[in-house]
Amino acid sequence: MSQGATPKDVRQLEVPSTLRALKKRVPKPVKDLARHTTRAAGLATAARRTDPDFLVVGTKRGGTTSLWNYLVEHPDVLPMFPASQEIKSPHYFDIHYDRGRRWYRSHFPTEAERDRHERRTGNRALAGEASPYYMFHPLAPQRIAADLPSVRLVVSLRNPVDRIWSHYHERVAGQTETLSFDDALEAETGRLMGEAERIVADSPSYYSHHHDLSSYLARGRYDEQLAVLLDLFPPERLLVLRAEDFYADPAAELAKVCDHLGLRLHGAEAFPQYNKLPRSSLPEDTRARLEEYYRPHVRATEELLGRSLDWF
Repeated sequence: MSQGATPKDVRQLEVPSTLRALKKRVPKPVKDLARHTTRAAGLATAARRTDPDFLVVGTKRGGTTSLWNYLVEHPDVLPMFPASQEIKSPHYFDIHYDRGRRWYRSHFPTEAERDRHERRTGNRALAGEASPYYMFHPLAPQRIAADLPSVRLVVSLRNPVDRIWSHYHERVAGQTETLSFDDALEAETGRLMGEAERIVADSPSYYSHHHDLSSYLARGRYDEQLAVLLDLFPPERLLVLRAEDFYADPAAELAKVCDHLGLRLHGAEAFPQYNKLPRSSLPEDTRARLEEYYRPHVRATEELLGRSLDWF
């Protein structure tokens, strides 16, 4: 796809799912009623439900959806409630914080479910969720630290140049971006101007479309985001992966995540890539320009982590 492609030119490739295929046949009013009914049930039992043990917090277009799906396939990880909706995140700490902890807990399994799982298997069951906006949102890390003092975090970082190209194509596929790639980057400063400040000032009710979806360059400045996380959470509670390692050997990287979360090693049979997008190669002159832009941020990220990321 060229830089000037329109939304109709690209679509996200879905991993085949029998449940998803069946749900597509259900009329929207029926699905809306089911969602309303199950959320009401979750709210009614929220006091008996659990907080999450782990959060996958970023980065966008860094393999978080694949990682989440692999974790949910682990026999000791319970899906969010209801399982039939295949929820990845309720977006509580970034978008819906005004709905309160009761609403948030309504999405997680009950303590009774945990107990039954442990009696049946001898292993403690974990619960979690995944939102790549959590790491970038100006208030989400502080909210997480305050509300979930024992939670463990997982971050997957991707070469920021590859990440930004993928991010742009995702937005084109989602029909929220009509500008060319270069024009979208040029427009970013204006689109984001004052938005983080407004989120903080008007929180928790204000949602910024552009801060969430049009933050192409900003999302790849990982040093700024990791500095916040490392200031709020002890390093042993934060696992940072390289997305490139995850794509190349998902079993090995998933083993690291299991160790971080205290899960027994579980060998998955297959590792499909979720949210994969068809796209053209990034032009070499554009890649060189972006590498120059990100170089100081990559070096600062490496200093924070104490290791090389081998991107450029």
